[in-house]
Amino acid sequence: MTRHILTFVHRFDDCLRLGKKLDEDPYMLPNPEILRLRPQDLIPEVKNIDMQGASSTQPRDLPRLVDANATRRLDVFNGKKVMLSNDLKISSHLRGTIEDLIDNGGGTMTGSVHKADVLICHYRESADYRIASRAGKEVGNLAWLYWLITYNSWTSPTRRLLHYPISQRGLPGFNEFRISLSNYNGEARVYLENLAVAAGGAFTKTMKEDNTHLITAHQYSEKCDAAKEWNINMVNHLWLEESYAKWQIQTLSNPRYTYFPPRTNLSEVVGQTPIDRQAVERNFYPPGAVDESERGEGRPLDTRSLQLLNEQGSVLPGSSQIPSSGSDHVPYRTRPSDGTPRPSKSHKANGAVRTPAASRIVVDGKENETPSTTSSRGAKDRAAAKLHDQAADIALYEKERKRVGGVIFGGRRQTSEDAVSNDSRKRSSSKEEEPAADDGARERKRVKKSRQPPDMRLLMTGYKGWISSGKREAEDKNRLRDMGILVTQDPLHCTHLASPSIVRTKKFVCALARAPMVISTDFVNDCLAKNSRLEPEDYLLSDPAGEQKVGCKLSDAVSRAKNHRGHLLRGMSLYCTETVKGGFDVFKAITEANGGKCLLYKARAGSTIASKAGGQEDEPEDMDTDDPQYIYLISGSTPAEAALWPKFRQMVQGTGKLPRIAETDWLLNSALRQELHWDEIYALSEERIKNGH
Repeated sequence: MTRHILTFVHRFDDCLRLGKKLDEDPYMLPNPEILRLRPQDLIPEVKNIDMQGASSTQPRDLPRLVDANATRRLDVFNGKKVMLSNDLKISSHLRGTIEDLIDNGGGTMTGSVHKADVLICHYRESADYRIASRAGKEVGNLAWLYWLITYNSWTSPTRRLLHYPISQRGLPGFNEFRISLSNYNGEARVYLENLAVAAGGAFTKTMKEDNTHLITAHQYSEKCDAAKEWNINMVNHLWLEESYAKWQIQTLSNPRYTYFPPRTNLSEVVGQTPIDRQAVERNFYPPGAVDESERGEGRPLDTRSLQLLNEQGSVLPGSSQIPSSGSDHVPYRTRPSDGTPRPSKSHKANGAVRTPAASRIVVDGKENETPSTTSSRGAKDRAAAKLHDQAADIALYEKERKRVGGVIFGGRRQTSEDAVSNDSRKRSSSKEEEPAADDGARERKRVKKSRQPPDMRLLMTGYKGWISSGKREAEDKNRLRDMGILVTQDPLHCTHLASPSIVRTKKFVCALARAPMVISTDFVNDCLAKNSRLEPEDYLLSDPAGEQKVGCKLSDAVSRAKNHRGHLLRGMSLYCTETVKGGFDVFKAITEANGGKCLLYKARAGSTIASKAGGQEDEPEDMDTDDPQYIYLISGSTPAEAALWPKFRQMVQGTGKLPRIAETDWLLNSALRQELHWDEIYALSEERIKNGH
């Protein structure tokens, strides 16, 4: 019977914004939690069972089968050859125990990476790791091996970040970060702690002002409040996971990393980011960068070798299987079928010592050693015949290596268009050219008409034409894009700003700092009505009433913004109360758009004056700045906010500077006029509140 779930539409938006499937409980109709409770109300902790056995690269305890049934057989390694690398740093007793488990599970131990199907290692810098990775073998760490034994189920080592070998050097640039966690619990918390260290960062259980990042599952905790006050980057775990998976520090401007769905604890989606194979290949075993230590047995013949083989009908000189000199061979025990002698446990009792057979491996410094004469010409002929039989498979492998996306290990079915059949080898050269021509024709048909890059990035605010119709909005944006107009939501990178009038919205005020051409929204309506791009200069915004309220002409403000180049508040640190009307985040965005720094003020003990934003010591000569001796607090006039003022004055005066407690209008009007001007009408004081002003 199908179970139907009715959820609030906001769940789909939150899932798409994060790129993860969120739990439906907070969105369940008819009375969804996101509407019933406040965002800051206690959010229950969640348990992420998917992280069990995947929270550390160095497991402490031996694995145990989840199924307690003693008669159950471990068969996850059936038919696989496994190699344990020396860099695991495990005792001989533990190594023997693991080997017994693998043997009992149907697997075989080997000391050669070329013979192995699975390599277990700890670091990515070894030659064995590069050889196995290039050959498409499964490469995982000890935690992954323990997981396989525990659950007796096969999973890819790249599915979980800490099941894959780590780098000794760490992610470049990550060593400069000091990271703390908040609101994550259980295995998810341990996992993120270990992931931060594996990436090369420093993890701190307690957070101080010198921390650079706070990774949190939601925005409500003491650490989150302190991060806002101390201007510490606050992100969710996706930033850490994707930086590690892609082996590149991700930009904090990506909204996915700073989005926290209401009433949701993001611990539930921890550990769902897999390793980016292409990124790992680029950084640790790039194509064409094979060094001499990686050349050895098991290396497939290239096309040139196949050609020589077909011409001469014999085994190529130097094609004997020689193990890699850079490979670390480890002690191992094998079954008799492996062809390698098992060390005898009763060698003391036998008393006799046998002389080992002469090695057939070329040893350094003995290149001219005479080979054994026990082989015959018949053996060489049989080897050559076997290579001829395998030539079709080798040719297919070489073709797959050149395919975009690499070799598809496991092979394709014979019905695939790329399978090598006996009939294909009998075709004449003239027939082989016809499919190539057909492929070219198909490629030409696949080419789609591409759009020209937009030369107009339009930010719209106060536009009401799309309020009630999301479908119409998408269609209109596509039509505008065909005209070379890209409708953007980023106020810091727009070239044009469209508004019905001068408005005090976050978009309008932030965008004005970048000196865009400010036009009327009639421009959009007329372009859509005439299905043609018109001249934006004919639609410059005219709003005399709005200019009178602001106290300057819009054209003068745009002109000053061009001179400031987004640095109106350069070198200034403004403080803002948490409950200020409009929200702290809005005034922080406005301040940073104008080159300043905005800090949350909660009168926390030990609070100090922040350093100049961006490390700037001097302002440009052409910049109109206010007196730097003043430190500003943007505040409302509520009793709770007024209670913070005495401590703010005390903090500022302790540094030898002067405090100013200002209304929000001071910052808004300064940003709209693009000039700093102080007037006592913006000053807040206890007397003013007492008098009712």
